[in-house]
Amino acid sequence: MNTDSDPALADGAAERALYQDIVVEHKRAPRHFGRLDAATHQARGHNPQCGDDLQVELQIEGDTVRDIKFNGQGCAICIASASMMTEAVIAHDIAYAQAMQQRFRAVLTGQLEPADAQLGKLISLAGVRRYPSRIKCALLGWHALMHAIAADAGAASAEDVQ
Repeated sequence: MNTDSDPALADGAAERALYQDIVVEHKRAPRHFGRLDAATHQARGHNPQCGDDLQVELQIEGDTVRDIKFNGQGCAICIASASMMTEAVIAHDIAYAQAMQQRFRAVLTGQLEPADAQLGKLISLAGVRRYPSRIKCALLGWHALMHAIAADAGAASAEDVQ
C-alpha cells in the first residue's frame, strides 16, 4: 500500500512510527528502573503465561507517591508500560495514580477512546488493544502498582498479581 498518495494514511503511519519509537526508547532505557532504598509499599506482578515478572516499589508520604521504582524482566510492552507508568505517577497523589490506571485500562479494553483518556505518553500503547494477548503485558506494572498502594504502610506485599 502506497501512503504517499493519501496524506491521511501517511499521517497514520507516521504516528504509529512515533509511538513505536517511544515504546522502544522506554524498553531500552526504562525510567525509574531499580530498587528503592526505603520503600514503604511494594508488590510483585507476575504473568506465568509469558514470563513477565515485575516488582513495583513506592515511597508514599501522606497521599503522595514521592518516589517509585520497578525492577524485573518482561517483554518490550511490559517494560515500556511500567517505565511510562512511573513517569506518570511520581509526585502525584494516590487518587491521580488510581484514576490514571483506570483510564489506561479502559483504553486498552476498548471502553474509552485514546483521544479522550488524557494519558500523555501512555497513549503510545493504545495500539495494544488490537492484540488481546498483550493487554496483560501492558497492565502488569499497573496491577502491581494498585496492589502496592493497597498494602498497609510498612507491610510490603509480595503477592503475585496476574
